[in-house]
Amino acid sequence: MYYPGYRTRQAQPPKNNMSTSATASSIPAGDELRSQHRRVIFASSLGTVFEWYDFYIYGTLAVFFAGLFFPPGNPVTALLTSLLTFGVGFVVRPFGALVFGRIGDLVGRKYTFLITITVMGLSTALVGVLPTFATIGWTAPLILFLLRVTQGLALGGEYGGAATYVAEHAPEGKRGFYTSWIQTTATLGLFLALLVIMGLRLGMTPEAFKAWGWRIPFLLSVILLAISIYIRLKLQETPVFTEMKSLGKGSSHPLRDSFLRMPNVKYVVLALFGATAGQGVVWYTGQFHALFFLQNALSLKDFKTAYLLIAVALVIGTPFFIFFGWLSDRIGRKPIMMAGCLLAVLTYFPLFHQLTNFVNPALAAALEKAPIVVSGSGPELDKVKNDLNTRGFSFSVKPAEGAGLTIAIGSNQLQGYDAKALGSALAAAGYPKAADPAKINYPGAILVLVILVLYVTMVYGPIAAFLVELFPTKIRYTSMSFPYHIGNGIFGGLLPFIATGISVATGNIYAGLWYPIGIALLTLIVGTLFLPETKHRNIRSEAVE
Repeated sequence: MYYPGYRTRQAQPPKNNMSTSATASSIPAGDELRSQHRRVIFASSLGTVFEWYDFYIYGTLAVFFAGLFFPPGNPVTALLTSLLTFGVGFVVRPFGALVFGRIGDLVGRKYTFLITITVMGLSTALVGVLPTFATIGWTAPLILFLLRVTQGLALGGEYGGAATYVAEHAPEGKRGFYTSWIQTTATLGLFLALLVIMGLRLGMTPEAFKAWGWRIPFLLSVILLAISIYIRLKLQETPVFTEMKSLGKGSSHPLRDSFLRMPNVKYVVLALFGATAGQGVVWYTGQFHALFFLQNALSLKDFKTAYLLIAVALVIGTPFFIFFGWLSDRIGRKPIMMAGCLLAVLTYFPLFHQLTNFVNPALAAALEKAPIVVSGSGPELDKVKNDLNTRGFSFSVKPAEGAGLTIAIGSNQLQGYDAKALGSALAAAGYPKAADPAKINYPGAILVLVILVLYVTMVYGPIAAFLVELFPTKIRYTSMSFPYHIGNGIFGGLLPFIATGISVATGNIYAGLWYPIGIALLTLIVGTLFLPETKHRNIRSEAVE
C-alpha cells in the first residue's frame, strides 16, 4: 500500500499498466488521506492523553498519599517513600517496553496498544478502591506498589506504539510535526490530572476529599478507558508495517535483533545516553520537580495556587511541542534537543533561585540575611535536620567544633535542639511557616515555569520522530521503546525521589538540581559527538528493502 508523501530511495518503474492501476486505486484521495491522518493523530493522541492521565494522578497526589498509604509518624520518610513508589512505576517501564515492543513488532502496532491501554486503565481504577494504611496496614502500600508496577509495564508499551503508529502514517518530511502531537499528550495528561483533582478539592471539604474524594480521579479511568478502546478499535494497522509484513520482511526475533546485533545495539545505547536520558530529566524537572519544589521547598501549602501556576505554564508552553516538532522537520531533530539540554545545564540554578524569589520572597530574604548552619553529630543532629527538612528551610551542616549541637540562624545561636526554641528563632529571623499567596509575584513565577516547560518542549517535541527514524521498521517498536523508557522511566521517573533525597541529605533545597544537570550534560556531550541526524531518512523505503 503506497501512500502519497512516502518516497523510495530509487524510483522503480512499474512492471505493467495493471500493477500501476492497482497501486493507484489503493491510494486514498488527497482529502480522504488528510482526513485519515487526522483520525490517526486524534485517536492515538487521545488514548495516550488518557493513559498519561492515569499515570500522573498518583504523581500529582504523591504528597497527599504520604499520609494515606504509608505509616504515620515521620512525614519526611513518608514523602520519600511515596515518591519512591511513584518512581517504581517508571523503573519497570523498560520491561514493559521489551514485552509489548516485541508483541508490537511481531503482531502489529494497533493491537498492542489496545492491550496496553486496557491494562493501564484497569490498574488505575483499582487504586480507586484500594483501602488505606489505616484500614489494612502494610498490605495497602504493598498492593499500591504492585498496581504501580502494572501501570508502568503498560505505559512501557503504550508510548512506543502510539509514536510508531503515527510516524508510520506520516508523510515524508512531516514526521516531526505529526509525532509532536503525541508529544503533547504527557503534558496534557498532567494538565488533565491537575484539573480534575483541583476541581474535586475545590468542590468538597478537605475532610471529604481525604476520606473518599481522592478516589474519584482514579475511578474516572473506567470511563476514559471505554472511550479510548472504542476509538482505537476503529483504527487500521499502519501502511508501513502492513507492507513490510506482506513482503515477509519482518523480524521473527525482535529482542535478539534489537539488542544482540550491530549496529542496532549501538544505536540503542546512543539513543539512551545521547537523547532520552537528558530528555527524561529535563521533562520531569520542568513539570513534576517544579510542582514538588513549589509545594515542599517553597512551602506553597495552598494547593490551588500551586496547581494554578503549573497549569498556566503548561497551557502557555504546550503549543511549543508542535512548534519544535515542525521546526525539526526543517532544521533537524538533533540541534533542537541538544539546545534544550544546554539551556537546562546553564540556567536551572538561577531559574529555581528566581522561582524562590517570586513565590516565597520572605523565605528568599531570610535565607540570604540569616542562613542556617548546624554543627554537631549524633541523634540530635538527625533530629534537627529532620525538623528543618520538614519545615522546608535550606541549611548547611558543618563539622562539630566541640561537644553538643549548635544551630546558627544568622547571628543568633542555639545550643542543643529544642523544637519550640528553634521555631521561635526561625520566626524571629523572618522564616515563614508557609508561602503567602498574596505576596507571590505571579507574572514572574509563571515566566520561570514557562521557561522550564519550553526546555521540555525542545527536548521532547522532536524526539519521537528521531527515535522512529533511528531504527528499522521490523524492530522499531522494541528498539525505540527500550531506550525511551529507560531514559524517561529510570533517569527521569526517579528524579523526584533522587532530587528530594539529595536536598534532604544536604539540607540545600537547590542541591537536588545537580542530578538533572549532570544527566543533561552527559546527554549533551554524547548526543553532540555521536548522534546522527535522522530527519532525511525514509522509513518506508527501508521497510521494504
